[in-house]
Order: sequence, then C-alpha cells, then structure tokens
Amino acid sequence: MNSKAFRGFIVLSAILPVLNGCGWLNSKEPTTDEERIARLVEMDHGAIPVAYFFRNPDQTAYQISPDGRFISYLGPYQSRLNIYIQHTGQQDTVRLTAATERDITSYFWKNESTLIYLQDNAGDENYRIYSVDTSGTEKVLAEFRNVRINVVDELQQNPSEILISMNKSNPALFEPYRLDINSGEITRLAENKDIQNPVTSWVADNRGILRAAVSVEEGTTTHLLYREQEDMPFRSLISSNWKDMITPLFFDADNTHIIALSNLDRDKTALIRLDPDKPDQQEILYSNEEVDVWWAEQSVRTGGVASIYYITDRKYTIYPDTILHQVAEQVTKLLPGKEIYISSYDNTMSHFIVRTYADVSPGNFYLYTRSNGQLDHLSSVNPELAAYHLSPMKPVSYTTRDGLTVSAYLTLPATGKDKHIPVVMMVHGGPMSRDVWGYRPEVQLLASRGYAVMQVNFRGSWGFGKRFTEAGFREWGRKMQDDVSDGVQWLIDNGIADPDKVAIYGASYGGYAALAGLTFTPDLYACGISYVGPSNLFTLLDNLPAYWEPEKEMMYETIGHPKQDSSLLCKVSPVFHVSSITAPLFIAQGANDVRVTKVESEQMVEALRSKGVDVVYMLKEDEGHGFRLEENRLEFYQALCGFLETYMPASPPDKP
Repeated sequence: MNSKAFRGFIVLSAILPVLNGCGWLNSKEPTTDEERIARLVEMDHGAIPVAYFFRNPDQTAYQISPDGRFISYLGPYQSRLNIYIQHTGQQDTVRLTAATERDITSYFWKNESTLIYLQDNAGDENYRIYSVDTSGTEKVLAEFRNVRINVVDELQQNPSEILISMNKSNPALFEPYRLDINSGEITRLAENKDIQNPVTSWVADNRGILRAAVSVEEGTTTHLLYREQEDMPFRSLISSNWKDMITPLFFDADNTHIIALSNLDRDKTALIRLDPDKPDQQEILYSNEEVDVWWAEQSVRTGGVASIYYITDRKYTIYPDTILHQVAEQVTKLLPGKEIYISSYDNTMSHFIVRTYADVSPGNFYLYTRSNGQLDHLSSVNPELAAYHLSPMKPVSYTTRDGLTVSAYLTLPATGKDKHIPVVMMVHGGPMSRDVWGYRPEVQLLASRGYAVMQVNFRGSWGFGKRFTEAGFREWGRKMQDDVSDGVQWLIDNGIADPDKVAIYGASYGGYAALAGLTFTPDLYACGISYVGPSNLFTLLDNLPAYWEPEKEMMYETIGHPKQDSSLLCKVSPVFHVSSITAPLFIAQGANDVRVTKVESEQMVEALRSKGVDVVYMLKEDEGHGFRLEENRLEFYQALCGFLETYMPASPPDKP
C-alpha cells in the first residue's frame, strides 16, 4: 500500500481565574474566534521569536543544473518561495518566478536551461505543472480544473519530455501521460478504467517506457505488473496481500531487472533486485535487522543503485555508487562531526550540493567540487537561530503496558531543567509514518518556551517492520493511544514530567490523537492542540478524496469498516464523547483540506458548543492539510505558544 499517506474549547468555570490573571476580564472580553486567537498571539513573549523558526528561509532547496553551469534555490519574493538561479561559482542571483499566491515548494531541473515546478490552489492538492527557463520565461504545461497531476518520472535522459499521471478521465483513477515540455503536447500512454482492479502506480524503464506498475485487485490484493515492450500487455509477476509490500523503484542499469522495496516473506522491508523471468528468486541488495529500508535512489552515472537510506536512532545512508561514496567520505572529513546529505549533483558528477543537518540546527548548504576537493558554503538555513542555544533530541525507549518496546525522542527544555517539568506529547501524523532524529522547528520552539517534547513512534508507525505496523491496525484510540499514554507514564515514573503539566499536540493523525487523549484519558492532560485532526472516523472515511478510492479497503482494514466495525468507530471517535473532555483544547483547520475536511473540526466545535462549552477555533480559508502560507504558520504557532502559556505555563529560558 502506498500510504505515506493533518482548535479549541474552554470550560469557562475552569478558566475564569486564569483569564482574570491574564487581564482578559479586565478589558473587553473577546467574543469571536478571531479575537481569541489575537489575544493568544499577543501572549507569546518567548526568548526566540516564532518567525525565526517558521518564516520562509532566504535560501533553501538548492539544486544544480544537469550541466553544472547553474545553481538554483528557493527564496522569498513578497513572502512566497520562488525559484532563483546563479552561475556556479558566482554570487549574483536572478529570480526566475514571481509566485505571490502560494509558495513554490517542489521543483526540478529538466534540462540545462529549463526547470519544472508544481503548485496547487489554496491547498486543494490539485497540482498544476509549469516550466520556467533560465531567462525567466514561464509556461503552463498542464493545468486542468479539479484535476490532480503527479510527476511519474522526470526522465533525466530525455531533455524534452516527462511522464505525468492525472485523474482527468475519472476522479478516482490516475492514468499515465507523456508531456512534451516544448510543445505542451500531452499523450495518454495507458487507460485505467477498472475500478475493481486499478493501477495505483507506474514505473518507466531507463528509456522512459512504462514497463512496470502496481495494481490493486478488489482493494486487498496487489499485483506487480511487468511487460517487455511498450506494445505488449502487462502481466502479473507477483501477487500478494497488500500488507506484503513490493514497491518497484526503478529499472537497474541493464534495463531488465527491477530494483524494489519488499517485505515479502520477511518482517523488515529490504531493497531487492528482481528478475522478471524468475520473480520468486529475489536478490537482496540490502536489509537491516532492526528497521525497514526507507528508500533508494538511482545513479545518473551508472544506472544502478546510487544510495540507500534507513533510519534507526538516526538517518543513515549507504552509497553503492563509488563516486558518491568517495564524495561523502571527503565531505565528512571537511565537516567533521556533521551529518550530511548529498541532495543534488550534475550529470558528470563534478559538482555536488551538500546539506548538513542536526537536531539543534536547521543546517547549511554547501557546494563541493570534486576536481579540486573544494567545499564552498552557500547559505545557512534560518541563520538567526545560531545566536541561541537549542536543545538536543535524545533517542529513548520504553515498554508499553502489554510488553511492546516503543522508541521515542525526548527533547528537554532550553532552561536546562530535567526534572518535574512541563511536557508536550507531540504525536506524528500518518499514522503509517514515523518521527526521526533531526531539526524540527515545532520541537525547538516549544523547548525554547520551557517545555520538554516527547515524540513517540507508537505501534502502527512505519519503519519498524511489518508486525509493528500491523499491531496498530484497528487500534486508533485504543492501543495506539495507550502507547502515547504509556509514554506519559514513563516520563512521570522517571521524574521528568510534572504530572499536572502534560499537554498533547499533533497534526493529522496526531490531531486525532490529541482529541482522543483529551477524550479517553481526560485526567492525563492539562490541555491539547489538534491541528487538522479528524474527530469522527465515519465522516473521515466518507469524505476521503476520490483518488483514494482504490485503497479504501486497505483503510478499512487499518482503521475499521464503517458498517462492519460501526460500534468500534463510534467508540473511538472523539466527537461522540465530548462530555468526557475537561481540559482546554485548541483546534486549527484549513478550509480546503481534502484529506481531513473542515467537517471534522466543525462538528467537534459544534458538539462542544451544543453542550455549553465555549470554543476557540482557527480556520484558514486559504489553506489545506496544514498551513503553507508564512503568515498563517506564524499566527498558528504564536497562538499555540499563547495557548500553552495560558493553560500550562512553563519557565522559559532567559534571553541571551
């Protein structure tokens, strides 16, 4: 399954003393959501301004052109991220785009003079594709109303074409197209009509021909499809239950064997090499006993595997490509003690973009030149933060009430205190995702305000093997929530958390967990923040985007079936149990969210208000699943800090 696949109420009698102490009742009492949010924003007086964490960086997402002549990056123009370029080795820059409605967040070099980028409209996730050349000439390549466009393959060996998929013919099904970036001509390559056996992903070979795909039969059986030539029909190489994953990534250098991720007949996902003539004899290229292989990339130089990624306590990379391996070794020597990631390089592998990352820094970008071994600093991400002491993220683990070992990350506040301190349980989304070690602006923001932050990789998280993921099936609000609760208890038992000062916060599934925590364990939390979180699993499943239809049966298996498991879904949907809530809650929602629609937040708000509970609710009309616009991010996190300061005050560190 290709699943990677995010505000509040106040019990008036409980908060009158707090409001009075804050001066709220000594002036005009705020009556609208906007007024309440404004008051919360005004209350944030942290040592580090919120903008230092969440403003758009001056330079980020560096890439290098295929011929190595240009370096590109994203930088702000009228508070929106746009594409800039500069000649390699020079300082002067030129802005190529002038987006003012939405940030450009995804782009790539198509050839030595053309870049491709994607944008949606107000967070609706219906992406459109544009091009811009190095002279600044822009062109609309593919733009259709209420149609989502995805890039299937950048076709690095073809300077004038890319492969895309669109749900233009049927909102529930994507079909592959070849897009000529010069003429704008779009040619459909295959039909995808059978809703009972749809193709959910397509893979091109090294010539740009579609020769592998994945289909889902009756929602539960997956097929790895293959064909030798473009004019031949696909045939099924491997059939399996959807939980036994095989995900084709690319064709090997010989253009016959398939490089894929697979957990067939094993618990941990491995990187394999598959011979289409002998699909039962899979060659394991790399596996790890502790965790799944996360991803692998193809080498532009050899066509084979360039890099392999996995995550245990930290991110780790293996470089089968000898040049990448040598470059990584050399850069590591030049940047001792730094974690590095090679994010881009030219076709001759002469110049490399390197990014450093850490838990206490958003990192730096460098240009490495292989011919002379020179490493040049390009930029620092959010350089204002260098003046402040940020907090290390420490890997920890604990045993749950039923004996499962769960990994987590604990970040102590910048105050230096480590005992009897306020804690924010920050629950990741997905839920089939995971928290990883590294810089997280939310974590460092909270730590700078005097809070410890605990991030739990509860059962159902991805990356720890098939059994661990499946242990979370149909456990929303139950064992998955227990794992978070047990993390709270672990913090209390070890003297870290002040039992009266624990908050829960999350986005998407994490937003659900925040609602569930306050609903099903009301004595555990002092307050909660739900950011684009579902409140009703019936309406969540009923309002999913049409293009998730092929995987709906899988979601029923992981969450629960609305008819067959109706009693379960009713039991674990917070909206039906609002009378249990006693702690303050902050809810944030994007009006155009297609994953967790605004119905999820509004029915929660309505249910609480119908019981006489006053609700503060942040709704952004120009956002979708999470706030992408800079001004909305800043307002949300300022309000979040003000909310915590109101209901769970901490002792923030002194200003430097």
